[in-house]
Amino acid sequence: MIEEFLSWNISHELIVVIIAALPVAELRGALPVAINLFHMPWHKAFCLAIIGNLLPVPILLLFLDSLAKAVSRVEVGRRLVNWVFEHTRRRGKAIERYEKIGLTLFVAIPLPITGAWTGSIAAFLLGLRFRYAFLSILIGIIIAGAIVTSLCLLGWLGAVIAGVGLSAVAILGWRRT
Repeated sequence: MIEEFLSWNISHELIVVIIAALPVAELRGALPVAINLFHMPWHKAFCLAIIGNLLPVPILLLFLDSLAKAVSRVEVGRRLVNWVFEHTRRRGKAIERYEKIGLTLFVAIPLPITGAWTGSIAAFLLGLRFRYAFLSILIGIIIAGAIVTSLCLLGWLGAVIAGVGLSAVAILGWRRT
């Protein structure tokens, strides 16, 4: 996928912003590409990834209801919207309990499906005010960016640390169910 972007003569900076804005990949995918593949200075990669990851947040917070209704007019879209909302509701128990701090921590954990996209959907579903939701998500993105940047800069040691940490989280989550 990255090779296709490179063949289009798109700047590395724009590629990082685009990857960071995408659901699932977000800055967790953009930072390793920027730092390890493009050899960008970490501070530049960090700023670009935060900007890209933050781009969809206001749109989601302000227009998610309209977007969901439009997409739900088609059967496949309705199933997708229902799946995303249900998945977010299940994952959003901590957000519900702790609200703004819960939302910040949810977005800050650099795991798949815990980023700005899911945080925005959760904030919408919980009816959090735009200002509080946006600020909580921004702080969460900055924390996640700091964690992922640190892991990228540590190289193989960072990968091992991340692997052990993710395994521990998975085991703890499995034991709770």
